[in-house]
Amino acid sequence: MDINVYRPGELTTADRAAWTALQSKAHLDGSPELANPFLAPEFMIAVSHCRRGVRVAVVREDGEPVAFFPFQRSVTGVGRAVGLGVSDCQGLVHRPGFTWDAQELLRACGLAVWEFDHLVEGQAPFEAAATGTFPSPVMDIDQGYEAYLSRLRQQSPKFTRTTLAKERKLGREHEGVRYVHDERDPAALRALMAWKSAQYRRTGRSDRFAQEWINRLVQHLFHTRSESFAGVLSVLYADGRPVAAHFGLRSERVLACWFPAYDPAFSKYSPGLVLHLRMAEAAAADGIAYLDLGRGQKEYKDSLKTREISVSEGWVTRRHPVAIGHRARRAPVRALRNTVLARPELFEPADRLLKRMGKIRSRD
Repeated sequence: MDINVYRPGELTTADRAAWTALQSKAHLDGSPELANPFLAPEFMIAVSHCRRGVRVAVVREDGEPVAFFPFQRSVTGVGRAVGLGVSDCQGLVHRPGFTWDAQELLRACGLAVWEFDHLVEGQAPFEAAATGTFPSPVMDIDQGYEAYLSRLRQQSPKFTRTTLAKERKLGREHEGVRYVHDERDPAALRALMAWKSAQYRRTGRSDRFAQEWINRLVQHLFHTRSESFAGVLSVLYADGRPVAAHFGLRSERVLACWFPAYDPAFSKYSPGLVLHLRMAEAAAADGIAYLDLGRGQKEYKDSLKTREISVSEGWVTRRHPVAIGHRARRAPVRALRNTVLARPELFEPADRLLKRMGKIRSRD
């Protein structure tokens, strides 16, 4: 096994094509999770324009690429998943049946530790180092939108009936209700980002769009388009203006949901839920197999999902002082966060406190 590490711009056209081909065939090879757009070369390249230290290890056998491992590396050898903190799927893209030694891979990459928080299923050499596994809800649309809607009516009849009724009410009470699945107007993206920032502040959460690199990343991905990958902005309009929007990433078979938001003035119509149903309908027509709603406990995800896949978090480490120090700093914070999220008696009062703080921040 031959492992070489490259900067994103050093990848050859042939290597990128081989990477994309592995993702395109993943569902046929029994690893559909590898088709996620967060694992695509385009996402790695986009992050490299906004963050330092992005690299990819290419594993070859008999001169042919068989695996691709994107990562970020600090000068001290601390490694992270590419886009850690905003990436919803991480791991090594590989051919069927390929196995690897995690220690050998880290050594070849010059890493003392590699940290992940959304490790895709089926990565046994990395999963051995996982400290927790979490559900990521999915909307299956491979049988078509009507089949999905029929299933939704069976499992969540009240939710489905209420959401569709609100959509009809929106159409009765407002002019020009329409849905655009792949909106190219930058103004709509700016509206989404403004709503999302306000939502973060209102709920007491850290505003991701207050970080310049995340702003630049989303803008870059909005303009990234190929047959196998694209940033997709979906918008629900009423009265000639956006009332709900979502920006996510698309591969050939997966639409990864990422940043949804809506205009609070239209909240009584649940425009975000209406938007997700329209996204599912349009994505099914485009041949998408499922929408990945992403890790995290949210009521709307439980209502829309048809099943769950799993993602893991943790650290792969070598016997190295840097690895020991990094884990000692990060582990307590992560453990505390997961404990609060997993226990309603802790999460609910913490959530109320954050929202009260958010109201104070919003008045400033």
